[in-house]
Amino acid sequence: MSSPVPPRTDPISSSLTPAELAGLLEFAVHLADLAGAQILPHFRTRLLDVENKDRQGFDPVTLADREAEAAIRREIQRTYPTHGILGEEHGLQVGASPYTWVIDPIDGTRAFVLGQLHWGTLIALNDGTRPVLGVMRQPYTGETFLGSEQGAQLRRGSQTTRLSARAGVRLEEAVLCATDPLMFAAPGLRPAFERVAARARAVRFGGDCYTPCLVAAGSSDLVVEADLKPWDVQALIPIIEGAGGIITDWAGQAAWEADKVVIASGAGLHAQVIEALNAQD
Repeated sequence: MSSPVPPRTDPISSSLTPAELAGLLEFAVHLADLAGAQILPHFRTRLLDVENKDRQGFDPVTLADREAEAAIRREIQRTYPTHGILGEEHGLQVGASPYTWVIDPIDGTRAFVLGQLHWGTLIALNDGTRPVLGVMRQPYTGETFLGSEQGAQLRRGSQTTRLSARAGVRLEEAVLCATDPLMFAAPGLRPAFERVAARARAVRFGGDCYTPCLVAAGSSDLVVEADLKPWDVQALIPIIEGAGGIITDWAGQAAWEADKVVIASGAGLHAQVIEALNAQD
């Protein structure tokens, strides 16, 4: 059995002053609100325009995705014209600044298309070394999860709640969450996932960006994902870490460029999962 790799838990930090960071975080919330204004008129309507991006599967994109990302990009270009932008629908726009906004207008488009609630808008700001702030906005429920080195919060209407992940949970007590079992179809992934699942209390599928935020909120404890892109994960990192949770790749290293991640509510649980993922059958 391999030894678990110590997790990369470098504190979220940047050269930004606290005031600058707070201002950029509020701007990210503003971007998510703009996206929500574009998205909500399309949600749970019979006229939803859906296109499949994957000829061998189902990877939907909607007019709402494209309109929301376009609105976000326009506002970034107007307010921070030197910043870069990386988005799911329109790719990378390189900026003169080291800062890049990483955006997914609707993370969980399948859930969105089906009228389910486990989707949201993801906004991150990367300073060239790591994401320093992140926002997940679910406009239908009115929830905004946000995180930075200053901590993590949930905003709902006029109420703001500081988030704190649960500590001391062991794998045998945790419910393992993942978005889709098909994420683990690549060679070697399913046996690794099943080693974790065999030790967990139960397994639940579905959730996309919503379940990781529930780890930050202390409602869930464990998420294991694969087949991710930067816009799927970067906004979640400051939220999870700001709440005291841990997010790494499957080797226990930095997650912001990873396609496979582990999100755990505490260090002990994280170590158990990394060990199980990397064990030899």
